[in-house]
Amino acid sequence: MKELEVAVHAARKAAEVALRLQPGITSESKADDSPVTPADRECERLIAGILSDAFPDDGILGEEGARSESRSGRRWIIDPIDGTRDYLRGNQLWANLIALEVGDEVQLGVVNLPMLGSLCVASRQGGAYRNDARMHVSSKKTIEESVLCYSQFNRPELLPSKANLQNWMARFWAVRDLGGAPDAMMVAAGQAEIWIEPRATAWDFAPLKVIVEEAGGIFLNFNGGSSIHAGNAVVCTPGLEGEVKRLIGF
Repeated sequence: MKELEVAVHAARKAAEVALRLQPGITSESKADDSPVTPADRECERLIAGILSDAFPDDGILGEEGARSESRSGRRWIIDPIDGTRDYLRGNQLWANLIALEVGDEVQLGVVNLPMLGSLCVASRQGGAYRNDARMHVSSKKTIEESVLCYSQFNRPELLPSKANLQNWMARFWAVRDLGGAPDAMMVAAGQAEIWIEPRATAWDFAPLKVIVEEAGGIFLNFNGGSSIHAGNAVVCTPGLEGEVKRLIGF
């Protein structure tokens, strides 16, 4: 698929730029208090340019302000450096995220974790792959044998649940928080069973959704929907869907 090839190329080129600019880089705070660096903006310009050149009728939605209207009914969604805090600190958990949305559905996604040597891709009806190896969620069915990934431990009030979250989490075989994209990719690869993200945006979720679903997983919102635009998400394996729904309360 040409679209996926172009998106992979753009993600890899963005990673090269991010790594070149990383030494000594500084940041400023956006309105939501999240950091942004010159690398975020440069990577977004690069990705948007590559995509616009290849698909001039498609729209663009980028975290750092890249916008163009769609004339084709398709829109590319870009998070040039997901995990800017990790990028700033020299941690390995940042990613380049690119997705193609057609109507209300994400049709393909790329999650490039360059410092981990992990390139995850998926297209609808085409399966999910990490470094060319097929991805599939695990078959575990109980919390006691499962790994939970939970973002924003410092904001438990964001989870709309009457359950005792701490007691619920204590039942898991292990609990992790890698920052978002790496957590979701662990679920897609069968290395974890649930990822909960209480607050994030469409560019954080877009490629994760299609990759997880093509790997056999489930993408849910706190209201029971399945949208990248709802502001929150739970990713899980089919075997843990019931536990997730009980926790969220639907």
